[in-house]
Amino acid sequence: MVEDDLRERVARFVTAEVMPCEPVLDAGGPAAAAALGGLRDRARAEGLWALPLPRELGGGGLPLRAYAALAEAEGASDHGPAALGSAPLLDVTMLSRHTGPRVRAEHLRDLVAGRTRSCFAMTEPDVPGTDPTLTATRAERLAGGGWLVTGRKWFTSGAADAGLVTVLARTGGAPGDRAGLSLLLVPTRSPGFRVVRELPVFGASGQYEIALDRVEVPGDQLLGEPGAALAVVGERLQLGRVLRCLRWLGQAQRAFDLLCHRAATRAGSQGPLGDHQLVQQHVFDALLALRTTRPLVHEAVALIDAGRDARTEVGLAKVAAARMLQRVTDSAIQIHGAAGLGPDTPLPALFRTGRAARVLDGPDELHITSVARRVLRGYGTGAAGPG
Repeated sequence: MVEDDLRERVARFVTAEVMPCEPVLDAGGPAAAAALGGLRDRARAEGLWALPLPRELGGGGLPLRAYAALAEAEGASDHGPAALGSAPLLDVTMLSRHTGPRVRAEHLRDLVAGRTRSCFAMTEPDVPGTDPTLTATRAERLAGGGWLVTGRKWFTSGAADAGLVTVLARTGGAPGDRAGLSLLLVPTRSPGFRVVRELPVFGASGQYEIALDRVEVPGDQLLGEPGAALAVVGERLQLGRVLRCLRWLGQAQRAFDLLCHRAATRAGSQGPLGDHQLVQQHVFDALLALRTTRPLVHEAVALIDAGRDARTEVGLAKVAAARMLQRVTDSAIQIHGAAGLGPDTPLPALFRTGRAARVLDGPDELHITSVARRVLRGYGTGAAGPG
């Protein structure tokens, strides 16, 4: 099948081209930028560039459900989506659906081509990230129809290299109101925009705190209707979370492969590690976690691709995939022993991703309570379940 061939080609590219560059890419700076540029050129040459992005914008045009298997292969490396041009899928989708013709014409092709990067700024210092209605960033309407944005955001992924940032701000109402929140597309070159500091996550780079000091934004750079941001945010978060789950599956598969290779090839005085029942228990538990999580994630993908409500399925998948990645990687580290703690394998980075995944993009507790309440409401109305 064509999709199977594409998946195999993507997997080979990530393994042979991207993974060997990970130390340079992780370090950042000019050397990382040069390495990433070279990877992107090779991805284009091999016909693997931007596979899930719209064909009319220069992408491969794959629908979400067809892309899902490729996303696992890409996601085996944190740098896979950027190297293969699929990283802007979420922002391109949101801008395509919720902005006007001028904004789409100005930005979409640059995003798909990799000439511009984008990021999303929602959470703020000292504001509970699980309650966006308490957003303190404000946008005031200007006489000419534009907006003046003031506030501070943090844990904004990739802000230092982004040309555009989508900012959640209050344009009306009071803190706690669901109405009155809007999304604005802010060019990072705008006067008053500033990267305050990097926020390493367990020592890894990529997250930033940003400040907006009376940043002027054109009036047509809203996503959706003024004051109705939460509907767009909900749509964005569903798609974003399921994309991350797919990538976590790819990273967990990578950790599982390392676990099994170590168990099968490492021998002690009593024979191969894999002959020990406790090691076999790690293999079994890791495989069970992978095999039971994958269907949950792909069920959420199918619902989103069909345009159906996937909130319950995404919540289940997000919690399961984050836990699964942490569990599988932990087993792989245990079987590697001291070697699993050092710089010679990707296991510390994979474990860090798994642990951070249980907090970032909605902590486990948020998804657990949201799913449980939705299920119980279904029973409370006399239905047989949540629907």
